[in-house]
Parts: sequence; C-alpha cells; structure tokens
Amino acid sequence: MATGIFGLKESQIDLMKRAFWPMLEKGITYSIPLTLISFAIGIIIAVLVALVVINKVPVIRQIAGIYIWIFRGTPLLVQLFIVYWGICNPLGIDKWIASVVAFSLNVGAYSAETIRAAILSIPKGQWEAGYSIGMSYHQIFTRIIIPQAAKVSVPPLFNSFISLVKDTSLASTIMITEMFRKAQEFASGTFEYLIIYLEVAFIYLIFCTLLNGVQKLLEKKLRVGKN
Repeated sequence: MATGIFGLKESQIDLMKRAFWPMLEKGITYSIPLTLISFAIGIIIAVLVALVVINKVPVIRQIAGIYIWIFRGTPLLVQLFIVYWGICNPLGIDKWIASVVAFSLNVGAYSAETIRAAILSIPKGQWEAGYSIGMSYHQIFTRIIIPQAAKVSVPPLFNSFISLVKDTSLASTIMITEMFRKAQEFASGTFEYLIIYLEVAFIYLIFCTLLNGVQKLLEKKLRVGKN
C-alpha cells in the first residue's frame, strides 16, 4: 500500500483528516466551555475560601481548611467519580453538571492557597496607609490590595487554567463526549490508537500554546515577569 508523509499509509492519513475537525469541534464546543465555566466558579470559591482563612472566621475557617485538605490531597479523577457516581447520578443530575462541580471544587481548593498567599504578600503598610487617609476595609481591599495581589497571582492562576484544559479530558471517563472522548471513539472504531491519540495530543498542544501566548500578554500588561 502506498505511503504518505512520515511513512504513514494513505488510509491513516485519510483517517487523521476525518478525525481532526470532529475532535477540534468537540474541543471548542465542550472542552473549552467546560474549562471556562469550571474555572470561573472555582475562582469565586477560591476567593471566598481565601478570605475566610485570612480573616480567621470561626468554624467556617476550619471547614475551609478541611475542604482544601481533601481536594488537594486526593486525585481529581477520584473526586470526579465520587461527585458523579456517588452523588449526581443517583439523584439524576446531569453528568455535565457533575463535571463542572468536580472541576470547580478542585480549582477552588488549589487557587484558594494561591490567592491567600498573594493577598498576604502585600505589606501591612498598605493597609495602614489606607486607614490613615480614612479608607474603609472594603475600599482598601478592592482599590489597593486586590490590584497588587492580582499581579502576583496571575501567573500561577493562569497555569491552573491551562492545566484544567488538559484535565477536562477526564470527563471522558463519565461518557461526556468532549475532545478526548471523541478521540477514543475514532481510535476504538479503527484500532489506530497511536495516530489518533497523537493527533488529539497535538490539538491539546495547540490550545495550550495559544493560552500560553495569552498568559504572556496578560503578564506583560500587568507588568509581571519578563517584558
């Protein structure tokens, strides 16, 4: 049989052409939206948890600590299975919602520590300066602390976002037809596991490379890191 580029058979090249756009489409319509929604909710959770820990809110602080401990200390795949098979599926809750819940809670636990550290990195003198000119706690926090903490936390938070893009592939384990699940369907139907999985890896690489570019632009705008 005739061979094409890189020694691939024509049938393999044809398969890669047929598989590329369906996998890319699932990445755009499922993987990326799942990432964006989960990350947005996760950041909200992270900010609330970080503030609870920093302000030493009684009881809730202990609960927040246990939450961080559990979700940072167990695998994301196990968390996803517990949320879906243990809670959502028995209650008839959609697997998409289960994925969002699991990913959001995981992001929230990791990002809470990042945000907490960023806020605590701001010198206490900033707070004192704000109080000295008559600003309230809320004004100091939103106008002085948050802008400075954002500059510190952007790189690690964006890294978490990029990692989440790849972690959404775990949603395939509960039969959500995202990008990796589509790759599995092509691979199992043709037995061309290597080329299909290499191809989907390439698509993930494209997504993450583009996001790395966005991260660098954002860091430059915030004057973080190298210019």
